[in-house]
Amino acid sequence: MTYVVTEDCIKCKHQDCVSVCPVDCFYEGENFLVIDPVECIDCAVCVAECPVDAIVPDDAATQFWIDLNAELAIKWQDNNITEIGDIPADAAEWAGVPNKLDLLIR
Repeated sequence: MTYVVTEDCIKCKHQDCVSVCPVDCFYEGENFLVIDPVECIDCAVCVAECPVDAIVPDDAATQFWIDLNAELAIKWQDNNITEIGDIPADAAEWAGVPNKLDLLIR
């Protein structure tokens, strides 16, 4: 099992999760974070840190989100994130907003 980031992260992009990851498996895009499923060691410490509940185990995610995390981790391989950076000023406004996939900047 691995963990993946889902739609709730789009445009919120809180980064509390990256600071607790023992293997630095988070990668950053313009308005979304992903977990590299190959690097993830299934420790789950990131899950509790996400204020918008965007991180789920792969058995609770659709294949789409598993594949998207894997694809974007490769695409964003130069954007490994290990510390909390700038959080979007309007992140709170996007928390809990459904159907944000069209807003994802790849």
